[in-house]
Amino acid sequence: MSQHLTEPVTTDSLPRTQKRTLTVLTVSQVLSGVGLSAGVTVGALLFQDMLGSTALAGLPSGLLTAGTAIAAVGVGRLSQSRGRRPGLAGGYLAGAAGSAGIITGAVLQNAVLMVVALLLYGAGAAANLQARYAGADLAAPARRARAVSTVLVATTLGGVVGATLAAPTGVLAAALGLPPLTGLFLVSGVAYALAAVVLLGWLRPDPYLLARTLPPDGRAPGTIQDTGEGPGVPQGILVMVLAQITMIAIMTVTPIHLLGHGHGTGAAGLVIALHVGAMFLPSPLSGLLVDRYGRREIAVAGGITLAVAAVLAAAAPGDSVVLLALALILLGLGWNLGMVSGTAIITDAAPVATRAKTQGMADVGVAIGGAAGGMSSGFVVVGIGYPALALLGGVLALAVIPAVGWRARRREDGVPVPGEGPFDRREGPL
Repeated sequence: MSQHLTEPVTTDSLPRTQKRTLTVLTVSQVLSGVGLSAGVTVGALLFQDMLGSTALAGLPSGLLTAGTAIAAVGVGRLSQSRGRRPGLAGGYLAGAAGSAGIITGAVLQNAVLMVVALLLYGAGAAANLQARYAGADLAAPARRARAVSTVLVATTLGGVVGATLAAPTGVLAAALGLPPLTGLFLVSGVAYALAAVVLLGWLRPDPYLLARTLPPDGRAPGTIQDTGEGPGVPQGILVMVLAQITMIAIMTVTPIHLLGHGHGTGAAGLVIALHVGAMFLPSPLSGLLVDRYGRREIAVAGGITLAVAAVLAAAAPGDSVVLLALALILLGLGWNLGMVSGTAIITDAAPVATRAKTQGMADVGVAIGGAAGGMSSGFVVVGIGYPALALLGGVLALAVIPAVGWRARRREDGVPVPGEGPFDRREGPL
């Protein structure tokens, strides 16, 4: 594996290597955040405009998350065999190709091409999400959640900026003779390609390949350590899946809900921008809370926050941009708490030798849950309305409490829980 490293890495140089890794991941996440927000902001509107059906408005989000699920397997397996650098970069390049396909499908009014392109576009989202695992590869267990949060928060700038570009990029697209709603996909394609270039050029040494060469018994201060397969993997997946379904289902149809009450794309873009910001901006605080107070406790806090957001979205009048924006801010915060805590649970439980593959499969579950929530949301809104959909999401979010409560009972019975042992509370230099 030495050919993947640009210079020998010693125990003393690990903190510097981890810092460099986080810096490169941060730059790539800022760029990929632009691409991630494009599909969220205008994907549903573009499909609704093409097909003329609100019932199918959730289809783009569902296709994107389905594509994310498919790509998560590939990104995870490629990262397992070749490292994070080719795995993540490959996902971003596929996302860029998907952007081009979406634009072409919109110009040709070809729904089949749009469906295929949206699936491919989901690969960019898969890489964006799996980058958080790369941030934790070289982190000490007691700082893993903070390392994950550093990568997640980097998505904020690109995501917020991308979501607010709906109107100006629409003008650009129209000037180029393209449908106005494809403007954001022009920008996202370039952003995803640049994110891939950054990783291919500067993510050296590869953090995952390096992690596999480090002593697994804790002899080197601050290095990662296997905690063994255990209930943490399925429990961590469940926490993230519940957060993803709730967030995707409500977020997907909120722009259409706003447009249906007389608001323009500018207002919808602003609400989504605030939502995306809340998904990632609180990450440093979330990481600190998870490392300090425990994975289970913050997972429960995330579920409760999602439920409060759902109730507020259901109760907010359709003409109140302020209340709907507040609901989606809380929705993003609850998702963040669930993702950071769930990611930490999985990373604690999975041995480093198979960690990338396990993480990839975990994200498959998350993406499938998101696909189900996104694809069904339009039909649910048509059938029983937006408030009822929001309340259903809130009930689902609360299921995280009994899920992690089962882990608590196991701990009380004396069964050790991965991620909450003495070693995992240890502070280290990374």
